[in-house]
Amino acid sequence: MKKITLLFLLLVTIATTSQEKRTFEKEVIKISNRIEMITKNEKDSLKAKVIAIDKKLKKGEITKNTAETLKKEIASYHAKQIEIKVSEQERLLQLLVQEKTDGKIESSTDSDLNNGEVRTFKVGNKTFKFTVKEEDKAAVKSRNEKRWRKNGKSNRKTTSQFVFALGVNNVLQDHKISSLSDSDYKVWASHFYELGFTWKTRFSRKASNLYFKYGLSFLWNNLRLEDNQQHVKNGDRTELEVYPHNLIESRLRHAQVTFPLHLEWDFSKNKKYKDGFIYDRTNRSLRVGFGGFVGFKLGTRQYLEYEDARNVEVKEVQFNNFNMNTINYGVSAYVGYQSTSLYVKYDLNPLFKDTDIRNISMGIRLDLN
Repeated sequence: MKKITLLFLLLVTIATTSQEKRTFEKEVIKISNRIEMITKNEKDSLKAKVIAIDKKLKKGEITKNTAETLKKEIASYHAKQIEIKVSEQERLLQLLVQEKTDGKIESSTDSDLNNGEVRTFKVGNKTFKFTVKEEDKAAVKSRNEKRWRKNGKSNRKTTSQFVFALGVNNVLQDHKISSLSDSDYKVWASHFYELGFTWKTRFSRKASNLYFKYGLSFLWNNLRLEDNQQHVKNGDRTELEVYPHNLIESRLRHAQVTFPLHLEWDFSKNKKYKDGFIYDRTNRSLRVGFGGFVGFKLGTRQYLEYEDARNVEVKEVQFNNFNMNTINYGVSAYVGYQSTSLYVKYDLNPLFKDTDIRNISMGIRLDLN
């Protein structure tokens, strides 16, 4: 409101002081036009950035929360720029009024307007000529984009991903891969599922290919026994015994929470701008990760399903820890392209106490920005 009132008073002064109106008018309209251009350029730049953010959100490159945060940041930034730049123009207007009061403004002729584009401006019944030399919009846009790139998501050291993995589960005896052929558990019927959230932080301030990846995951491991067997807890040991009925299902499931830690090499090609700024792009190419995990079990249960002598289907759920180690830790690795990877995990501590069998998982992993 203060800006509008000031402009109105200046234009009224122009209309009522005909002898001095030309030079005074020319300078006022220049400043007025610059204010209009400042507002328009900042709004256009904001609109372009919002469109770019919406495109990234639609492609799945950023999350909804990240998109909202970026929009708030750039809206606040451009509002501040308008305030700063318009305040400077208002200061020039005040100086111009003072010069007018002191009689320092001289009259001009129409020939003085030929250095720029000639436009007209109407106040009441009077039409005035004035010139406008627009700022280089490309230069303004370039400066604004450079400032946004340096302060925006493209330069953030840490990003976040939603993780989902699934695959097959089994055990190794004495760390030997060959023991899979003699496993008591079904290879393709034993599954695992993992759901989690990770953060990915690069080691350097500038864009690079090396990252530290860490997070939180919930894991469900299922082991299905062969040969009509079940798990039986005998004191401090858990053994396998043949069930008296013909089992349709014999499955041991344990849920756990894990904290994965990986070093990731992301070979996505970073984009370099003409001004030398490097845009850090991830999950666009080959990715390789090595590391491990540590966690603890949340619960264990055994599912048994069979038909009794009357051909009635019976389902039994046994709640027990079956002497499983509560704390588990191990190594893991993945290699993939973009958001999809081949994934392997191996527990370094035994699955059950006083045994030498350890859980191994292999499957597909999705890391979604």
